[in-house]
Amino acid sequence: MASKETTLIIVKPDGVQRGLIGNIISKFENRGLTLVGLKLEVVTKKLAENHYGEHKGKPFYNGLIKYITSGPVVLMAVQGENAVMACRKICGATNPIDAELGTIRGDYALTVSFNIVHSSDSVKSGKAEVKRFFATKELSKYNKIDSSWV
Repeated sequence: MASKETTLIIVKPDGVQRGLIGNIISKFENRGLTLVGLKLEVVTKKLAENHYGEHKGKPFYNGLIKYITSGPVVLMAVQGENAVMACRKICGATNPIDAELGTIRGDYALTVSFNIVHSSDSVKSGKAEVKRFFATKELSKYNKIDSSWV
């Protein structure tokens, strides 16, 4: 049986600057997933270093920190059956050149450096990342009217 999961999606600064927020949110909602948290903010350097800590020391790390802190991002806590894998499919391959058309990265991105979105890579990461970016009081619990159909 499928499991209900909550995961993190970040519309990165390039997606925000290009006016893609609505298109991106629609991809998740149209799939039947539920937004339980949503906010616009600039990620601090400290929070970015915590979030991307596993990449510290890699050649792209400093550029990644500069990129994610360069402007506002949209943070989304997304919930649903098998939400982690569903969201990763919606986002597409990390390298947009390998991403299928119809995915966010396949439709809107050309390079790994500016690939529009972040999506948690596992259920464990999703829980930790949602907790990192959202206080409990910022998350909503509700039942969508169409939940029995999805």
